[in-house]
Amino acid sequence: MVAPNGARRGKAEHPALPITDDELVDTARACQQAGADGIHLHIRDAAGRHLLDAGRYQALLDRLIDQVPDMYLQVTSETAGRYDAEEQRAMMRSLRPAQVSVGLREMVRHPDDWPLARDFYHWACDNGVEIQHILYSPDDVRGFVDACDKGFIPGRSQLILFVQGSYANGSRDSIDLEDYLQPLTQADGIDIDWMACAFGAAETDSLVRAAQLGGNARVGFENSLWNKDGTMAADNAERVREVDAALRALAPADQTPN
Repeated sequence: MVAPNGARRGKAEHPALPITDDELVDTARACQQAGADGIHLHIRDAAGRHLLDAGRYQALLDRLIDQVPDMYLQVTSETAGRYDAEEQRAMMRSLRPAQVSVGLREMVRHPDDWPLARDFYHWACDNGVEIQHILYSPDDVRGFVDACDKGFIPGRSQLILFVQGSYANGSRDSIDLEDYLQPLTQADGIDIDWMACAFGAAETDSLVRAAQLGGNARVGFENSLWNKDGTMAADNAERVREVDAALRALAPADQTPN
């Protein structure tokens, strides 16, 4: 999966970072040709700020379904400091996306948030809205497993994303993927499909490690602008090509990499 822009970076960080819907469509086509089979979508308002808007999302999804019909299309529900959990849920209930990423720590900031969060997770399950749960630490993973065990998050098949590092520190404060995976050993009876993303120039090595451990890879300018050798990538497609080549080098000749 390619995550081409995120909620915070702009043209000042990289001129090829896609902001407009036209740029996102072009980026999706280029990244699909480079080896990506999915895209994680953030939209922006006229001033380039992060936006949660069901109508705008639907218009972009309609274009992408036409332009990259075989691509997995995932919208984000990230707050980025602009929205609260109720606004996030309202957008998702209005859009009813086939695929969406949701940060557990954004849905549940305090234990008292669980009743509304539980209702949302059950609504999503009942309405065919596939959630990828974003988890930022092993503690988040433990909380996720506990919520599944209690039935707050329904379903025996779950998608999760491990986030390594941060905008502030790149990969310097990243946690080993093995530490994220350890709490999943307590997730009895749940089929987990996991993915990793990583900040900074360590992105390629981190995603190769994810593949070695049985996970999938999310690459792109949302998390890193840099190639493995420390040079800045020309565009998202270049980052996809590097990671795709690294993953293919791991796979037996008769298998396709994650």
